[in-house]
Amino acid sequence: MPAMYTRSLTVPNHSFFLFGPRATGKTTWLREHLGDARWFNLLLEADYPPLLGSLRTLRERVEARPKGSWVVIDEVQRLPALLNEVHDLISRHGADYRFALSCSSARKLRRMEVNLLAGRVIEREMFPLTANELGADFDLDTILRVGSLPGICAEREYRIDRLRAYVHTYLRQEIQQEALVKDLGSFHRFLRVAALMHGQVINQAAIARDAAVSRTTVQRYFETLVDTLVGFILPAWQAKAKVREVGKPKFYFFDPGVVRAIGERADEPLGDTESGALLEGFVLHELRAAMSYSGRGGELCYWSTPGSKEVDFIWAKGQRRVGFEIKSSRAWRPEYAKTLNELLASKYLTRGFVVYRGRDRVRSGTVSGLPVEEFLRALRTEEVFGDS
Repeated sequence: MPAMYTRSLTVPNHSFFLFGPRATGKTTWLREHLGDARWFNLLLEADYPPLLGSLRTLRERVEARPKGSWVVIDEVQRLPALLNEVHDLISRHGADYRFALSCSSARKLRRMEVNLLAGRVIEREMFPLTANELGADFDLDTILRVGSLPGICAEREYRIDRLRAYVHTYLRQEIQQEALVKDLGSFHRFLRVAALMHGQVINQAAIARDAAVSRTTVQRYFETLVDTLVGFILPAWQAKAKVREVGKPKFYFFDPGVVRAIGERADEPLGDTESGALLEGFVLHELRAAMSYSGRGGELCYWSTPGSKEVDFIWAKGQRRVGFEIKSSRAWRPEYAKTLNELLASKYLTRGFVVYRGRDRVRSGTVSGLPVEEFLRALRTEEVFGDS
């Protein structure tokens, strides 16, 4: 089945891991681009049991293919030992066979000392749909309400039901298995609290109290959300700008629709109190996707002091450091750019942007204020990440 939306990711001419949360479109994209490959879908009973019974089955079936063939192993985390076979096949045959290894949970791969094929397989990421990929279907209010998972964007009548199903069948069942949860109720309570903390500094003690679990359990649950790629930890930047800085990280879910579905708000109108954090999370998603799909790389963090100064996101690579402030207001205020201008004047930043929901592009000092849609277009140019 062809993809409804054209994705920005391209197939490398090299064996690769494809990481991404469940339902971001990895399998659809692989089917579109590598439909003629030899497929092993480890979610299917036809493929999983034979490989579980004998890993050598992979070798036998791959080596029967002509040289130059692609091999796709979908949801490889279900049988991590297969990576030893892939390693050996690459060692024996070089580039005669190329592997696409999709994975919606890095937990088993990274926490069980699994062979990650270092130096032999490169990594790619798949995100929910970006504004560029949505094209004419992009609508910011809709994205903040229901997110941008491909199946949700393509669905009109039952998108709320599908969001709820995603939360119930994936987050509350499969991730519970990943976390080795003994008390299923504790993980459910944690998810509800974590959704309320979307975009905030992680306070493990407060979350443990509200979710009625231990701090070590909170830490393990957060690690599980990150390892299963539905959560992202944003570290604090230590600028040492002659002030005491906040050092605790922030946490974001990967999709605003999922956040609202966890909090049982998916069918409610978007509230003013939640729109700020949801907009932050959406811009973070767009930044991460732009960094990944373009191959630009770099690192993301935030900066804050115990007082009122904060920069929502800082992208850093080499000597370049770009700061981003995200405001859900539709009216421009000069104070939005104050902290960015201070850090620019002190040479801690090389460029600064305020992203807000108004209509007009503005300039405040050396900071550019951009409407959301204009900023999203600028992400595809050199204006945001470039050298000048």
